Amino acid sequence: MRIGTAKQTYAADEALFDTNVQRAWMGLFIALCVAFPFMASEYWLYMACLVAIHVISVTGLNIVTGFTGLVSLGQAAFMGVGAYAVAYAETKLGTPALLNLLAAGLLTAAVGALVGIPSLRVKGLYLAIATIASSIILHFIFANWDSVTNGVKGVSVPPARIFGVELGRPFALYFLILPLAFLSVLGAANLFRTRIGRAFIAIRDRDISAEVLGIPLLRYKLMSFALASFYAGVAGGLWAYFFRVVTPESFPFVYSIFFLAAIIVGGMGSILGSILGAVFMTMVPEVLKIGVGVASPLLSDAVAVLSPVRTIVFGILIIGFLVFEPHGLAEIWSRIRRFFHLWPFKT
Repeated sequence: MRIGTAKQTYAADEALFDTNVQRAWMGLFIALCVAFPFMASEYWLYMACLVAIHVISVTGLNIVTGFTGLVSLGQAAFMGVGAYAVAYAETKLGTPALLNLLAAGLLTAAVGALVGIPSLRVKGLYLAIATIASSIILHFIFANWDSVTNGVKGVSVPPARIFGVELGRPFALYFLILPLAFLSVLGAANLFRTRIGRAFIAIRDRDISAEVLGIPLLRYKLMSFALASFYAGVAGGLWAYFFRVVTPESFPFVYSIFFLAAIIVGGMGSILGSILGAVFMTMVPEVLKIGVGVASPLLSDAVAVLSPVRTIVFGILIIGFLVFEPHGLAEIWSRIRRFFHLWPFKT
């Protein structure tokens, strides 16, 4: 173990960054994020915004599944609730973008709390099936509630406006999406320094013992679902502003599998794992697209093969990480850090 890291106060023990080196790296990272849009191409700005949206949603799913131990396969449908809420607010009410995102998060949190009610009685596979059922119900609502969702035709979303400034291009949206992603990750990291976050972890480790210790399971399980859904709602609202069109097909069930794969690959029960998993899984389809481009001259139907191959790759990644590295990319990164901290000595 490292030396010279003993903490003498509770504040020091709970600090997010316990060394000046970590603070310096974080400052450098923030500076690079600010400078990035002025140096990157339109494609990389697009990818950065998409990654940031996924980071928000994956962080929310990690709260309920990774930290609380409640399996949820409805994250994509919850994002759909947020996206439609923003689309309705923009087209029908004309309210400000930030207020729309907050309302989308709160509405989705209410829906998530409702979906989480079965978690008091069932868990594991049965809870996963319950969340799949809720996802199917929500997709049915998306496709048939014409007065709100415009049915299968979908809704065209006007560009976001903040203080009269139109955010229509990825360059402008970057300065909305990335700060919200940063605040979401920071909020989740701080959550697990509080009584609520520690109650979530206690429920994950042994829910019966947690209840014996005085933790009301129903309250905290619903709170976990609500928080995860709030993150999904905000991510869905940003998704609507980013793509500007919301349809029922925008949030298929395979999208929920994508988020589950992200927390498994990144590391369940790890905030860093949420970030790494979201980045990794977002870039996997892009790598596959490059592969399809290379294979197109040799394989005439390479483009048609892309979609099923992508789903297969998600499945292979889930199985591979569960078997060979169940703690995900976050644990790999921790081992690399420990190696350099202790070098030239052995761990």
